Amino acid sequence: MTTPGVDDAVREKRPVTDRRLHPVTPLRRAWAPVAVLIGWAVHDPDQAQRQLTRLTTTTILVALAVLVPAAALYGFLTWWFTHFAVTDSELRIRTGLVFRRTAHIRLERIQAIDITQPLLARVAGVSKLKLDVIGTDKKDELAFLGADEARALRAELLARAAGFAPETAHEVGEAPSQELLRVPPGVLAVSLVLTGATWGTLAAAVVVPTILWLVTESAWSVLATAVPLIGAAGASSVGRFVAEYDWTVGESPDGLRLDHGLLDRAHETVPPGRVQTVRIVEPLLWRRRGWVRVELDVAGSSNSVLLPVAPREIAASVVARVLPGATVPARAALSRPPRRAGRCVPLWWRGYGLAVTDAVFAARTGLLRRSLALVPHAKVQSVRLAQGPWERLWGVADVHLDTGANKTVTARLRDAQEAAELLRAQAERSRTGRRDARPDRWMA
Repeated sequence: MTTPGVDDAVREKRPVTDRRLHPVTPLRRAWAPVAVLIGWAVHDPDQAQRQLTRLTTTTILVALAVLVPAAALYGFLTWWFTHFAVTDSELRIRTGLVFRRTAHIRLERIQAIDITQPLLARVAGVSKLKLDVIGTDKKDELAFLGADEARALRAELLARAAGFAPETAHEVGEAPSQELLRVPPGVLAVSLVLTGATWGTLAAAVVVPTILWLVTESAWSVLATAVPLIGAAGASSVGRFVAEYDWTVGESPDGLRLDHGLLDRAHETVPPGRVQTVRIVEPLLWRRRGWVRVELDVAGSSNSVLLPVAPREIAASVVARVLPGATVPARAALSRPPRRAGRCVPLWWRGYGLAVTDAVFAARTGLLRRSLALVPHAKVQSVRLAQGPWERLWGVADVHLDTGANKTVTARLRDAQEAAELLRAQAERSRTGRRDARPDRWMA
């Protein structure tokens, strides 16, 4: 017979081995001093131009002879002083060259672990591990690890987070995944062309710098304005295509797996039970093709896209896996506000809608770009009724639902009596939902 106290003492005395990151990591960190110089040049382009015109060839060569070794030394030292270790109860990460920082990440608070591979990292055969932890807005990361080591460490940490013993967690291995959906590149490209934001940013990138040049005739002012606008236009079109290329959704015991990316490959996981809100977005030009985009609010995670584009029926089936027991209400099931709501918000009131089912609270907003938000009753943290003077005059009110992801879903311009009843009933549904909800555990 074993004694619990003795077992705990033995477990606490188990040796913990500090590990280092992959040896290519210094090459990534050596860019920090160079990034500081680039940031200074972008912040004050006029001063940077004046300083560059004063430099001679000899001065540039001397500067490079100093900067390159300094950057290499900085990269090596930051790598040398970075360690991580997995103990019985936490992942411990020590970083810092001058100011030391130690992150203690409790294993049971880990919600998701994503693996990303930037283009050069894919060439070098290394990966970056990003950890979503309850109660933190910023992800801790381990960059870089060998690709095989990163997958093995991810599987071990998720097994430990699921409650497996330290002695057996490393034997569990990565949970199998079954592919549910793959977005064809052609469909993704057409969806971006049919997105209004793409054309809006492109038009701004052409019109605004042209007007600025006609008014000021300053090349630097035009350049300082054009570069961010062109970057925004690229991010909304080419950038999204590159990031969402080959989008694949798979199902595994530890949640839905999302794999995507043309240059930088990302392997993300939607944590089970942590999804607070699902948004089904339907731009105007997509409706004829029956396409939608599915976005997420996840507590303790920055994952925000579930599907970049998909037919509505397929998207509804994927949503049902994220929110078990929930169905996407049909358009006919969404009730509009009373006609007098048009006195408060002319025309746009027609885009508002509401439906409440046994599983979710569904609120629709938007006329040109429709967005249907689905909130499971168990995820509602608080319910509020708001009514301004003009709304009070016309007998309408807004009902706000606050979720655990610090986001709010609103049913706009409901009849005042209906809103009061909705407030009372939703509070009761939320209490019942939290009581009957399944635990948010991995591999449950």
